[in-house]
Amino acid sequence: MKKSKNYVGIDISKLTFDVAISNQENKYVHHKFTNDSKGFTRFKKLLDSEESICVMEASGPYYLKLATYLAVNCIDVCVINPLVIRRFCQMRMTRTKTDKKDAMMIAEYGKTEQPSLWTAESDYVLELKQMQAYLEQINKGRTGFIRQREAFDQNPNQSNDVRESLTSILAKMEAEIKEIEKKMEIIIKTYHQEMFEQLKSIPGLGRKTSLFLIVISGGFSKFKNAKQLASYVGISPRIFESGTSVKGRSKICKMGMSKIRAMLYVCAWSAKKCNKSCKELYDRLVEKGKSKKLALIAVVNKLLKQAFALATKKEYYLKIN
Repeated sequence: MKKSKNYVGIDISKLTFDVAISNQENKYVHHKFTNDSKGFTRFKKLLDSEESICVMEASGPYYLKLATYLAVNCIDVCVINPLVIRRFCQMRMTRTKTDKKDAMMIAEYGKTEQPSLWTAESDYVLELKQMQAYLEQINKGRTGFIRQREAFDQNPNQSNDVRESLTSILAKMEAEIKEIEKKMEIIIKTYHQEMFEQLKSIPGLGRKTSLFLIVISGGFSKFKNAKQLASYVGISPRIFESGTSVKGRSKICKMGMSKIRAMLYVCAWSAKKCNKSCKELYDRLVEKGKSKKLALIAVVNKLLKQAFALATKKEYYLKIN
């Protein structure tokens, strides 16, 4: 990665963003701009495109427009997980919490760690991610209405009007879910038709899960190996040991996407029966006395490894088994 003399820290929010940029005396100068095109233009005037690397947190959706603007204008950008920055501040024992201070600490993180550069995602990937987020929100609402209907069913004096309304709302939600999933599949087939078919060839990995794996991985271009993908999804093992006396039970590190994790867990139930490699792995772990839950998590990891191998090697399941 290209080294730079000037890492610029950016703490961004919905309406504004704070900037910490070092001057010739190596001291930070603070600036504040509006989070819009006018603010972006004013900010760009401060930067030297040859020397500056901007570092910012992935703060919800608020960072995306500025990061894209900078990348389009040939200014290097690094986008960091907010948790990483938080841990960095804790390590430095930082007690002050202001936007100005946060921008300075983000710049310090850039100087110290020199993180990888961010690249803007394709328009169709951003569209798919919006659809995915919308689907998750609809599904949450749908679950809430189903529970509400079940609660009302226990009432001895049910309101027919309320039940009819709930039934109508749920029907519309289910129709909307199917429509969005159909549109997502059309986009996936337009850009990743063969990859989609390859993933679906894995026994136990269904159409919907294959689609979502392509979406979250950017067509399997965001990760160098299956281990990174597993970490992103949130099923990497977390070992809890210290010295000879502390031997905690290992758990998965759930710093990932709960929706796809739940989908993969369901797939694992099917894969342990119909996927030869997954079945052998599951049976072997259970025979060793491991819990069925742990064995299923191992099957999820196996499915991700198979998916990564097929997507990157451009092969079908039967060709690797």
